[in-house]
Amino acid sequence: MKGTIVISKKGVKLKNPILLEGLPGIGLVGKLATEHLIKELKAEKVAEIYSEHFPHQVLMLKKGTLRMLKNRIYAWKNPKKGGNDLLMLVGDIQAITPEAQYEVCNVILDYFEKMKGKRIYTLGGYGVGKIVEDPRVLGSATHKEVVEELRKYGVVFGEANGSIIGAAGLLLGLGKIRRMSGACLMGETHGGYIDAKSAKSVVKVLAKILNIKVDLNKFDERVKETENFMKRMEKEIEKQKGGGEGAMRGDDLSYIR
Repeated sequence: MKGTIVISKKGVKLKNPILLEGLPGIGLVGKLATEHLIKELKAEKVAEIYSEHFPHQVLMLKKGTLRMLKNRIYAWKNPKKGGNDLLMLVGDIQAITPEAQYEVCNVILDYFEKMKGKRIYTLGGYGVGKIVEDPRVLGSATHKEVVEELRKYGVVFGEANGSIIGAAGLLLGLGKIRRMSGACLMGETHGGYIDAKSAKSVVKVLAKILNIKVDLNKFDERVKETENFMKRMEKEIEKQKGGGEGAMRGDDLSYIR
């Protein structure tokens, strides 16, 4: 395999799809939020993304097999007349270098463009260094019109500062060049641990924006599953940074923020 490839299901047709990105990041806020939406909406997997820019490892599974690290795209068809369909991006990892991030994000946008998508929401956490009892959802958008549109749903603009690293920022920046629009929706979070409360806040606001109903009752249960997996991933990547290779135990795994 050379570069980044998308293995996609044929014949997928969507109406005005919106792309939601929830790859691993600060507090796993975006990942938790997007994975919950996928399960609650019973979305269908339509594409897998593999890249030579993902860490050089495979995952050993409980059933005795192994698999490559990958990103996945799920589709949900909105039953409401005039409603937008959804494409939801999740995965094990993000690309590990700046150059790789550009390549992978452009491949994702190529796929989204073929689906005739124009709106992107990237989801993540905004680290504030302290525990937040009632996390707000902060936003940063591609256009002023999007800022005004999302303020109506309680998204707070103008208080987040700094930069948005990784796919959550690049998909929007590169998408804007392609005449797409959107925003990064960030739940306030401590930043030092997996934050389900912040992810819930993001889902609640996003559900209003998308005009969909989402049950949050199973959220905490799913957080535990994700937490165990991502802790193992983090340990494994730390080993790789130290130059270690070969097989690694199942409890030695990590994620890239």
